[in-house]
Amino acid sequence: MSENEEKYRNFRIAVSTDYEDIFTHFYFAENNTDEIITRTLLPPFQTILIFDFGTKSILHSKNNTSIEIDRCIVLGPIKQSFEYSLPPNSEILVANFKDDAFFRFFGSTSIAEHFPINPDDLLEKNCFTLLWTELNKIKSTENQINYLLDFCKPYLKQRNNIVEKLINFTDENLNPIKSIASQQNQTERNIQLNQKKHLGYTSKEINRYSRFVKSIRLIQDSVSMSKKIDWFEIVNECGYYDQSQLIHDFKYYINLSPKKYLRFQQDICNPKEE
Repeated sequence: MSENEEKYRNFRIAVSTDYEDIFTHFYFAENNTDEIITRTLLPPFQTILIFDFGTKSILHSKNNTSIEIDRCIVLGPIKQSFEYSLPPNSEILVANFKDDAFFRFFGSTSIAEHFPINPDDLLEKNCFTLLWTELNKIKSTENQINYLLDFCKPYLKQRNNIVEKLINFTDENLNPIKSIASQQNQTERNIQLNQKKHLGYTSKEINRYSRFVKSIRLIQDSVSMSKKIDWFEIVNECGYYDQSQLIHDFKYYINLSPKKYLRFQQDICNPKEE
């Protein structure tokens, strides 16, 4: 291991059972090297809340513009990959919202999809600026997370009944929109609108994304077992029409072909597996 690798730390922190329906996990990274470290984030189809401590970290957009993270920003639902850079002496703590949790906090899911936003702008208060100030005083990541969780409790609203049924729907042989519409005696359009409003994506979007995530997982399984990747097997397993459709999804979500993904995967952060 090189000296720089030893000075760059990043890890995922699990969420306690009391909060597992609100956050999928927390992510911490710090750069104590002398170099800027750039990574690519695979799209998690979630909204994330980023706290930045130390030197300002940088988000890179698709149109080659760069945005500095000033203390705290919200971004998502993230549906395509993006790059971020950690300069020397930077540190980030990322909260990954689960399902409808962001809506239950802020009452909207799409406001930060295309542009990062300060969460205080959503609440029209300075509570997140004050939260960042308190977190910045705490040196332990575990204690920072505990403080953040306690802070969140008063803001969380009840989950919508229809959304709860969508989240907990498990029958792969049935269409969740049609089934829930029938159960609730509502139109499919109304169920679709609730899904988009509370979760930030449509059934079509999440089905396509789930297919892509499955292909990533199959690739990673082959790599971990040192097996030669059978691309035709992945196409069939994931329900793609052909290999060109698989390639199209990879370029759509991460702007790389599957083979290039293999080559650069060590620089790609996968929030589903970390």
